[in-house]
Amino acid sequence: MSLTFNQTISLIDIEVGSNSTSYPLATKVLDINVSMDTAIDIAIKECGTGQFDDTNHTDYPIISTDLNANQRDVSYTTDQTGNLILDIYKVLVMNESGVYSEIPQVDVQSEYNTQSFTNGENQTGTPTSYDRTGNGIIFNVIPSYTKLNGVKIYINREGSYFTISDTTKKSGLDGRLHEYLVIGPAYKFACRKGLQNKDDLLNRMLILENKIKEVYARKDRDVRKILSSRSNKINYK
Repeated sequence: MSLTFNQTISLIDIEVGSNSTSYPLATKVLDINVSMDTAIDIAIKECGTGQFDDTNHTDYPIISTDLNANQRDVSYTTDQTGNLILDIYKVLVMNESGVYSEIPQVDVQSEYNTQSFTNGENQTGTPTSYDRTGNGIIFNVIPSYTKLNGVKIYINREGSYFTISDTTKKSGLDGRLHEYLVIGPAYKFACRKGLQNKDDLLNRMLILENKIKEVYARKDRDVRKILSSRSNKINYK
């Protein structure tokens, strides 16, 4: 069952006997959002090729930026609508003919055949690999041309958080997992207040975390089946 924000708040109060005075709304919102971060982190790790994304986001988890001549690096912090980027898992670069190709990630510090990153020769051309450093990527060669939206990056990003003014908004997690946003905050409150049911809430929270793993691991298997049967029909635009 999917829960609205108001329903989530009501269930938290039922679990721990709280109210708006003993457990202020602003604190509940903070605890709910922290629990959502935990759930998303678990989902991302389990999804694999299924790629988790909060269903409240109105765009796809893909960012595009220009490929600029003589600019070897591309930095990223947020997506187009300001959501924090948690990770990237695929990079595509447009060649001079306007065709995107995926380029692999390499680790300059541990892999061989990465001299072009560090030898100072500043080779130019079409990038064919990249190294991740901090909040950016560095290409193995310096682009010799400019292309509008010439770099496409597939990302994982933070969820769509609740605010104190929300009422009917629902979490972007699978509806079967919305109870986690009740039990997680309830457990935090129970620990703060030394409530007798804190151990029970912890056990329920751990059970729900295993359920998150199971639900999103299954989504990964579903995606692999789809991609394997239709891989020849995928078009990147």
